Amino acid sequence: MSAIESPSAQGHSAVVEALRQVVADSYALLGQTHLCHWNVRGPSFFSLHNAFEEQYTELFTAIDEIAERIRALGALAPGGLENLARLAGMDEIAEDASSEAMVEHLLAANLRLVKDLMTARDLAGDSGDDQTEDLMIARLQVHEKTIWMLRSFLA
Repeated sequence: MSAIESPSAQGHSAVVEALRQVVADSYALLGQTHLCHWNVRGPSFFSLHNAFEEQYTELFTAIDEIAERIRALGALAPGGLENLARLAGMDEIAEDASSEAMVEHLLAANLRLVKDLMTARDLAGDSGDDQTEDLMIARLQVHEKTIWMLRSFLA
């Protein structure tokens, strides 16, 4: 049974709220990654500049897909920079941060997002919303790979 047909309105609402949090945190991560892309400097400039671009580009498409899933579930997707920032509550990195500080910051942001993705995945699974559960599993795979790559840079 899909979430749209699910008799559990409470479960459906919890899934939507979890997805809204994922959108907000993903958007905050996108902004932070873009900032790092613009301002990275030093010996690792080329590799990090390109990696950050790949990450924020992929995130933009993913956020759209998650927001559209929220709409498919009959709710409104969150938007507006102030609203998304408030929902995310994520610390921002200084524009002049070192490349290592940027990687550490983005690592922490990805780890936080993974927790949100796991929450959304579990709520979707509990409510029988297979489509949302699958979407969250796919996102987890992307962010777990990103975490591995960021940790490898810092090693």
